[in-house]
Amino acid sequence: MTNIIHTEKAPAAIGPYVQAVDLGNLVLTSGQIPVNPSNGEVPQAIKAQARQSLENVKAIIEQAGLQVKDIVKTTVFVKDLNDFADVNAEYEAFFKENNHPNFPARSCVEVARLPKDVGVEIEAIAVRK
Repeated sequence: MTNIIHTEKAPAAIGPYVQAVDLGNLVLTSGQIPVNPSNGEVPQAIKAQARQSLENVKAIIEQAGLQVKDIVKTTVFVKDLNDFADVNAEYEAFFKENNHPNFPARSCVEVARLPKDVGVEIEAIAVRK
C-alpha cells in the first residue's frame, strides 16, 4: 500500500507530483529545491540553498515518522558542478548534525537547469526498519 506524505514544513509540490510516497519500508521523496516553506524565498548562496533543500527533505522524512539517520540514498542535482565543494561541505555538516551513523549512498550530477532556476535540488530514500 502506498501512502502519500505531505507536510507544510516543506514546499508544496509545484507540479503533478507529491512530496513523498511511503511504501511501508521505504520512503521516497521528490526532489526538494531550496524554497523556504514559510516565506517562499530562495537563498542566494549555494551553501544556504543546499541547507534549505536538506531541511526540506528532513521535514518530509520526519512527517513520515522517520529521521535523517534513516536516509540510505540521496541524489543531488547541481546547476554548476563548480559549486560541488560548497554543496558537499553543507551536506556533510547536515548529516553529522543529524547524527547519521555514516553517510547515505549518493549520486551527484550537473544539470542544465532546475525549477525556479535554483542551484541545487536533493531527493532522498529512507528505510523504515
